Amino acid sequence: MLNPAEYIKDHIRTVPDWPQAGVMFRDITPLLQNPKVFRVLIDMFVHRYMDQQIDVIAGLDARGFIIGSVLAYELNLGFIPIRKKGKLPFHTVSEQYELEYGSATVELHADACQPGDRVVLIDDLVATGGTMMAGRKLLERLGAVVVEGAVIVDLPELGGSRLIKQSGLPLYTVCQFDGH
Repeated sequence: MLNPAEYIKDHIRTVPDWPQAGVMFRDITPLLQNPKVFRVLIDMFVHRYMDQQIDVIAGLDARGFIIGSVLAYELNLGFIPIRKKGKLPFHTVSEQYELEYGSATVELHADACQPGDRVVLIDDLVATGGTMMAGRKLLERLGAVVVEGAVIVDLPELGGSRLIKQSGLPLYTVCQFDGH
């Protein structure tokens, strides 16, 4: 039997040259489609955070919504969506950041969390770290304490996990893929 991280990694598909040439996209949809694999993944996160006095889970658009909302449900916590610019209907705060292949802006409702809330910030993967760092800045601007970042996949050669850890934010990763 594989260990859980290897089991998860074996169910992630690599799509070459997407969304542009030279990018090796790590697609988590196969693990989401398999109920046993999906449960193993969620259980890994649940066991990690169940005793850490977390107040809320924040998920980054869009795949962080999938994992984050299920994790929030399992932990009996609220969920905060951090969306791409222009998707939230209420008063927002925003942060621009650089991606592996461009730039983007994420937004958060101005009343999404309370000062002092302990938050886990979750996404499907970390590449350059820009998305997670932008999400963290937004949450902290509202007074939250981001306890940890969490992802399924780390792409260490792109430097994001190193950047996040050097900023002082602990980062939990389930598995990693070498190369881009």
